[in-house]
Amino acid sequence: MALRFQNNYDFTDVPIPTNTARQAPRTGATVRRAKTLTKPERSVAPVPLITPAQVVHQVPGNAPVPDAKPVYPGSTAWRIFSRIVTFWAPDILLSSVGGLKDGQVRQAWREKISLCFIIAILCGAIGFATVGFQRVLCPESAQQDSTFIRVGVDPNVLAIHGVMHNVNQSVASGDIDFRALARQNGGQDITFMFQRTAATFPDCNNLNFRVAREEPCNNLNPCPLPSLVAPATYQTLRLTKTTFNAGYDWDQVAELPNFIVLDGAVLNLTPYLTTHRNPIPGDNVDKAIRTVVDGPRSGTGKDGTRLFFGREDLKSAVPCLKQRYLAGNIDKITPGCFVSSLVLYAGLIVILGLVFVRFVMACIFNWFLSSRLAGPPTSQELNKSAISPAVLPEGANVSVDNRTGTAPWANPKKLTKGAPKTPRSIASASSTTLINNNEGSSPIMSLTQIGAELFAVCLVTCYSEGEESLRTTLDSISSTNYSDSRKLLFIVADGMITGAGEKRSTPDICVSLLEADPRFGNPIPMSYNAVGSGSKAQNRAMVYAGHYTVAGRRTPTIIVVKCGTEQEAMSDKKPGNRGKRDSQLILMNFFSRVTYNDRMTPLDFDMFRKIHVLMGVTPDFFEVCLMVDADTKVFPGSLGSLVNCMHHDQMIMGVCGETRIANKRQSWVTAIQVFEYFISHHLAKAFESVFGGVSCLPGCFSMFRLKARKSSGDDWVPLIIKPEIVKEYSQSEVITLHQKNLLLLGEDRFLTTILLRTFPNRKMMFLPQARCRTVVPDTFSILLSQRRRWINSTIHNLMELVLVRNLCGTFCFSMQFVVFMDLLGTVVLPVAISLTYALIISAALNPPKNFEQSIPIVLLIAVLGLPAFLILLTTRKLVYVFWMLIYLLALPVWNFVLPLYAFWHFDDFSWGETRKVEGEGKDKGHGEGGASSGLPAVPMRRWEDWERSRLRKLKREERRRKDLERSYPGGLFTGDHLIAPDTRSQYGDSSDTFSVTSSDDDHWGSQIGGYNEHNTQYPPPPVTLFLPPRDELEGAKTVGGAELEAMLEMGFDDRPTPPSAGNAPFVPRYQLSDSSSPPPPLQPNNGYSPLNRSGSPHIPPNNALSPSTPSMPLMAEGNNIPSWSSQQGPPGRGPPQRYGPLGPLDPSAKF
Repeated sequence: MALRFQNNYDFTDVPIPTNTARQAPRTGATVRRAKTLTKPERSVAPVPLITPAQVVHQVPGNAPVPDAKPVYPGSTAWRIFSRIVTFWAPDILLSSVGGLKDGQVRQAWREKISLCFIIAILCGAIGFATVGFQRVLCPESAQQDSTFIRVGVDPNVLAIHGVMHNVNQSVASGDIDFRALARQNGGQDITFMFQRTAATFPDCNNLNFRVAREEPCNNLNPCPLPSLVAPATYQTLRLTKTTFNAGYDWDQVAELPNFIVLDGAVLNLTPYLTTHRNPIPGDNVDKAIRTVVDGPRSGTGKDGTRLFFGREDLKSAVPCLKQRYLAGNIDKITPGCFVSSLVLYAGLIVILGLVFVRFVMACIFNWFLSSRLAGPPTSQELNKSAISPAVLPEGANVSVDNRTGTAPWANPKKLTKGAPKTPRSIASASSTTLINNNEGSSPIMSLTQIGAELFAVCLVTCYSEGEESLRTTLDSISSTNYSDSRKLLFIVADGMITGAGEKRSTPDICVSLLEADPRFGNPIPMSYNAVGSGSKAQNRAMVYAGHYTVAGRRTPTIIVVKCGTEQEAMSDKKPGNRGKRDSQLILMNFFSRVTYNDRMTPLDFDMFRKIHVLMGVTPDFFEVCLMVDADTKVFPGSLGSLVNCMHHDQMIMGVCGETRIANKRQSWVTAIQVFEYFISHHLAKAFESVFGGVSCLPGCFSMFRLKARKSSGDDWVPLIIKPEIVKEYSQSEVITLHQKNLLLLGEDRFLTTILLRTFPNRKMMFLPQARCRTVVPDTFSILLSQRRRWINSTIHNLMELVLVRNLCGTFCFSMQFVVFMDLLGTVVLPVAISLTYALIISAALNPPKNFEQSIPIVLLIAVLGLPAFLILLTTRKLVYVFWMLIYLLALPVWNFVLPLYAFWHFDDFSWGETRKVEGEGKDKGHGEGGASSGLPAVPMRRWEDWERSRLRKLKREERRRKDLERSYPGGLFTGDHLIAPDTRSQYGDSSDTFSVTSSDDDHWGSQIGGYNEHNTQYPPPPVTLFLPPRDELEGAKTVGGAELEAMLEMGFDDRPTPPSAGNAPFVPRYQLSDSSSPPPPLQPNNGYSPLNRSGSPHIPPNNALSPSTPSMPLMAEGNNIPSWSSQQGPPGRGPPQRYGPLGPLDPSAKF
């Protein structure tokens, strides 16, 4: 069966309904897989932005095998156009002279030239519309408003051959008094009074019409004044020529006998018609003149333009008629000047309107809207009923028997005893049936049980930052006014990287800052599917778990160190490095699989268990994710403000705060960026926030909602972890220049684009109350490299966003129009700044004489001056006016140098000088691997399967421990710690033949991280999230005999029986119902009851091994790092002595 493929579209995105019959029940108890609760008929998957089509060959008996090189996924028309534009550069020339050996590199170069060609055309069009359009449609000869004096208005002028002459100093000639004529009818035509001959009019030569050949002065038309063309005539008569022409309106022409209009010129035919009172037979011009003169005497009835220009013989006489009988011109605006003025005023209204609307909307948002979003949620909002975080969304893989849709790990499990099995059957089937006890759990709950603080994961991506930058960022997040029990630091070190000038690698620095939890021991590398191609499609990472302590705060922390495959670690200079997008996708994939109960990688399951133990809740309780770069300092109240914003509106799926510059005075490069950062937030993003359509949430400081409750409150809507978004964002095979600019240069903006594209009715917001400081480039080379990436990714993302039709608004009052204007404004920046300076110089040399000439100056003042008023109205900090002046002086850099450099480097997908690594050469990008390394596929299994394998691993370890107890009754010292005999061990209670020894389970066991379940030295994990209802606590039932027998015989024990020793055992999930004492009273502490652990022993000091040197303890790597004891703790950091319901509490907390 042939497979069909479409460009940029994968038909497998459309969910296919499955009607698989239920399998017949087996004799043994098994973990049953779920059905997918989707309704594909209700929606159609949108066409993906990036999905390279591949040619697939079906090999009989095997899975389809794709070709090594995907088919070009771009538009065929675009590829042909790029070939036409670059016809002068054949492939052989690019390969030999240009050094572009690869076909994709050559195609990217052609597309770059094509984009530059289009940008050049757009710049030329803008330049023509600004400068040339008016000159073509309305030349100076046709500009009438300032060059005409209306006839009958000014009593001091008379018209001679269409030009006004001042007669105040004139001398009368005979009976002709010029002043009297002017007072009688100012501006009237007196051309016919001057001496003229046929030779005076050269345009009439070679014409045979009577009007062209006769003498103008005769007995019927005497000419009493001297020669018309002699300069002495005007000197003698003292007639002063002005710069104004005689102007007539249509009504005047209609009232004046023998006056007609030809092509805007008013002709006085009185001398000709006086001489020739009767028509001249055979003279077409004479006939046409009489036709127009005798026509209607209203409106434009005496306009002969159409008649004369419709015939060639009459058209040739027009110049002669104008030269002989010109009296003036129609002073109404010409069609060309009218169109020019219309376009000019339309541009003024649209641009000035957009500028003022942005300004006003930004002020309204800063004054009224932002403060409401940043405020704490009201009791009315918290009293609403909504779905529990433990409930999976519709479409998730949930148990068939689970009616409430809760996750398999959400509640305690009942166990049923199965039929006795042989050891062989135990290896192939589960020994227990996981059935959720949903009788006491409800999917609907009150938001007061969750409280005002949502569970937030704070993602910090690291690459080559030093210890000072990392410590500043982590200290700021840990010290925020947000409970440590509700936030999780999630740090991802992108490879075994040592930054330029650093003595230790970034992973070593990260782990050295962690107070590791010794229950997890030293992590082992876990495999996962990475963002990369070829041999880099897989990667491994180690997960460190513990707490980050600062100023008495102990924040649960997960550190993911990407270490690379074994082959990569031996040969690559940067093993494990896959880029920031891969670091984000580790988190996004993890929460997506948790939310949908989808198959997990070994890395996912390892993170699941460690997050569960650190936070006391399963990861599906997390609702928001704060993404922060490793060189950013978060203000104390920022995290709470962002979460409050999410509380106030469930339609908000992303929000960013204001990013300020920490090193603003370091150099001139940092100084010119201060106002640019300010205006991009308080003007651009504030305006977009009014409509909920911020087009770019910066990756350095933004919060995204993992999942949102529906408006009805009865189900979840996954957002950033929606599988379609994760799939789109995790593309490894990017072929075209457009795709690479989207994914390799501006992953932050692309993530915002696909979110707006997928959820156009949801909101992206900006919150000025949430602030952070970041370090910006301090040298021009780094700024050039950074802005190259930003400008190119902005252009390509706006090209995608402008196609989203269902954004809010309509026509020019829509976000789509605003996005289009941003896109057009970005690509024409070079010509815009050039025209700006040309306009300033022109206005200085030739000041405007009317309003139309002042329109460009008005626009310039509005665009550059309104931000100053915005500063005064919003921040009221006059110092920003000073930064604005510095920014204006650097406008050529922002609008000319940087855009031109970016346009010419459209095909450069590296990060350039932004992040330098010790010993690194030219950056060629990350994720580009060679041929496939032949590594086995990363195992993907459901949580139930991983948990079953973990339990079996514990059984095997229990078997080995029993063997050691028999051999060494006093205990065995292994070099690391003493393996003491477990007092709970009862040899007679279980059969040794029950332990699982199959090779399959041994294989899965190696993919599960170490976790000391039964060590009595450490305290139990925190209590569960919710308190059971009071009636259930009072009417609690004891464990039944069948269930107890299943626990003892099969070994599945969520709540193990306490040993006879004094210390309490470590249990995976502590429940209040387990306590024999009466239930404590409900506390008004966000619905939680604290647990007193004052008697718990202290956690030993951090003895984790270095990620880069596993054989050496991490504390020994830095000579300047003191050896902290477990009793004293690091300087300035409190000892972990008290615990709350969700983990260790602050020392200052009181209960």
